[in-house]
Amino acid sequence: MKTYYLAIDIGASSGRHILGFIKDGRMELEEIYRFDNKQIQKNGHVCWDLDDLWRGIIEGMKVCGQMGKIPKTIGIDTWAVDYVLLDQNDQLIGDAVAYRDGRTEGIDQIVESLVPEKLLYQKTGIQKQVFNTIYQLMALKEEDPEQLAKAKSLLMIPDYLDLLLTGVKKQEYTNATTTGLVNAAEKKWDQDVIEILGLPKELFGPLSMPGTVVGQLLPQIREQVGFSATVVLPATHDTGSAFLAVPAKDHQSVYLSSGTWSLLGVESEVPITTESSRKENFTNEGGAWYRYRYLKNIMGLWMIQSIRRELNGVEYVAGRESRYKTDRQWSFVDLSEEARRAEGFISTVDVDHPSFLAPVSMIDAVRDYCRNTGQPVPEGVGELMQCVYQSLALCYKDTIIKLSSLTDRLYTSIHIVGGGCQDMYLNKMIAKVTGLPVYAGPVEGTAIGNLIVQFIGDSGFDSLQSARDSIRKSFDINEIH
Repeated sequence: MKTYYLAIDIGASSGRHILGFIKDGRMELEEIYRFDNKQIQKNGHVCWDLDDLWRGIIEGMKVCGQMGKIPKTIGIDTWAVDYVLLDQNDQLIGDAVAYRDGRTEGIDQIVESLVPEKLLYQKTGIQKQVFNTIYQLMALKEEDPEQLAKAKSLLMIPDYLDLLLTGVKKQEYTNATTTGLVNAAEKKWDQDVIEILGLPKELFGPLSMPGTVVGQLLPQIREQVGFSATVVLPATHDTGSAFLAVPAKDHQSVYLSSGTWSLLGVESEVPITTESSRKENFTNEGGAWYRYRYLKNIMGLWMIQSIRRELNGVEYVAGRESRYKTDRQWSFVDLSEEARRAEGFISTVDVDHPSFLAPVSMIDAVRDYCRNTGQPVPEGVGELMQCVYQSLALCYKDTIIKLSSLTDRLYTSIHIVGGGCQDMYLNKMIAKVTGLPVYAGPVEGTAIGNLIVQFIGDSGFDSLQSARDSIRKSFDINEIH
């Protein structure tokens, strides 16, 4: 009889329930349910629709019950940096404001007046991004300090979802590190920084490692979904899970988790918090078993996703219509084919420029950037997509060069996991621009990494290496030169 494990993997635009089991040393996956993850305008901010997100989680679990495929354990992973505050009764205080909201504009200057950027990086090792939790909390302190005063708990989004499932509060390590408030060397909340910023210390409790048992499903949840199961912590930051699923054979491979964001880097046994690392804006995110993920966050497929939404009629905030809607529905394959037809187009953009973080129109943002930098302005869909594809590949190349310098290591291949590894046009362009072979797959890297922690916790594999060996046997991995 098969023993099932459930990964609930939630990205910035959608979530999925994926059952995993082990058969003859191989991992088998089955996607059970998929649902949208929406952003909405609420109280003057861009927020996550937590009610709709919760419905998606429960509906997918119900499908498992209806199919008779009952998971022994369940793990939830999501994107990073976003959080909720809870009162003494564990009820929400305020909204789950999304990282793409503009409330953190200029807040970095307030933080730096209290904790100099150089010192903050030495302590936390986290890449400066204006939407990091540290800036979100300080923005809330400026806008509505009463919310912070009322708060008794802070939970990252997956921690909150675990609370709803089990009634148990845990603060998971890998996601906590993305806040910019965890000391990289000590692997716990940096109380000195928290005190200097004037944030309530009681919000920051003990950190739990991936593999920790959260608890059993609450009785009312069991009644809804039709079964009982144990909730455990995977690496709840989706990139932390995705990096676990990279089936690299040596230390000369660069990892690229390709989705809404491109997370490009390597695993490291120690954090790298040098001044040269800070200036290049690399980050030291915590990983499972204290394996640091030394990487750079790159805007990634967000630009392509946004352009597709506009062409199909809807922009990134639910309910806002696009003026670029066409008479057809564009797929990602359609967009890559258009890019291929426009291969002579030469304009490029800095994909990490702030103008691409949350523009009203990504199409306008790309065109404006080209215009303002004296380059030909992309007119048709093909030129627009060729510009974005080239820009991403060039950014990856530049990042690998800097990574090699910072780690004093020569890298000889690129391993891509996640949904973006299916874009063969981008894979070929990356191989061409970097001059390195690209290994693309597995597609469901984040869910697999989530499941790996569950498998190891239940003695399905005796180590991460044995799990990675199984990945190479279990899934198709395309090699591109």
